[in-house]
Amino acid sequence: MEKEFIASWFRQLQDDICRQLEAADGASFREDEWRRAGGGGGRTRILEGHHIEKGGVNFSAVHGELPEKIARALKLESAHFFATGVSIVLHPRNPLVPIIHSNVRYFEVDSGGWWFGGGIDLTPHYIVTADAVDFHRRLKATCDAHHPSFYPEFKEWADRYFYLPHRGETRGVGGIFFDRLDTAHSGLDKAACFAFVQAVGNTFCPAYLPLLNRYKDAPYGEEEKRWQSLRRGRYVEFNLVWDKGTRFGLDTDGRTESILMSLPPMAAWVYDFQPLAGSREAATQEWLQQPGINYTE
Repeated sequence: MEKEFIASWFRQLQDDICRQLEAADGASFREDEWRRAGGGGGRTRILEGHHIEKGGVNFSAVHGELPEKIARALKLESAHFFATGVSIVLHPRNPLVPIIHSNVRYFEVDSGGWWFGGGIDLTPHYIVTADAVDFHRRLKATCDAHHPSFYPEFKEWADRYFYLPHRGETRGVGGIFFDRLDTAHSGLDKAACFAFVQAVGNTFCPAYLPLLNRYKDAPYGEEEKRWQSLRRGRYVEFNLVWDKGTRFGLDTDGRTESILMSLPPMAAWVYDFQPLAGSREAATQEWLQQPGINYTE
């Protein structure tokens, strides 16, 4: 399976997801094509719409000499690398609609090593248990169709990864996360690993669009918007302090505007903010301080 075939499928996935989001929002994406000085490039698509206040669906396929810093982090010898994938972050206008993040990606080096990575996770401003359960059941069904250990393993990985240790909080209700998925780690050949990654990519819209459509026109007030800004602040903290994808993009001289498209248009940090006892905000914060919740039983 050639890397060009994988990149072409990711490019088509970007097209498909953008079409579905435009239909749900009623606005159109802005597209920027860009080139990376060291090799390759991508298409950044940004939606500033009616219901998605700021969203990005990015495709990239980059190559070149692997920077020494990245080689050390990946425990690889210096080599020529190729990396391609799709990355998505949506910040909704209505605070009752969750933030969502997803990416699917492929990486190889000319020495012969290759792997896939990716996942989907959900960050509600207000946690609705039934929504979290449905979201996780969809992800479990996708995983179970390819390997019985994928969901429990990748769900736990997401719980560990999407965590703000300096806050003692999860970023949201989790989802699945995986990296370095290859034959040695999964027992699956390259085609089967790619089939799973394709299934994850195709799960994005069925998992998110019902939530967007359910809440995008729901009434809300200033208190909900204030809380949304505070939760967005936590999202910024994670992406700038802990997220490895952000670091990889910057360390490989990726396009800064495309890398930082994951940040919301507006966020807030209120000194020592404490939600009112008994409020929906307090209930959500308490929930986020309990990592590892099982949503499928």
